[in-house]
Amino acid sequence: MSTTTNHTAEVKKVTPEENKRNIENHKKIASHLELAAKNHVDAANHHEKENHERAAFSTLAAHGHTTLAIEAQKEAAKKHALDVKM
Repeated sequence: MSTTTNHTAEVKKVTPEENKRNIENHKKIASHLELAAKNHVDAANHHEKENHERAAFSTLAAHGHTTLAIEAQKEAAKKHALDVKM
């Protein structure tokens, strides 16, 4: 048997400037994740062609984009957590 708890939260009013920053940050995160995925596909293709040096480069580029996305996502999560009052 499972129970469900209903939580109600109050969200702080977001100014147009804050909203614009939020939108830009989410797009930045998405862009880095898309680039990371592209680089992983590239790395796989390079491995298939036995070009392991280029595969390594693509893997490192993917890691860099993933790291940047995670950093931006942490900031977004902090910001959103501060905007919600339980």
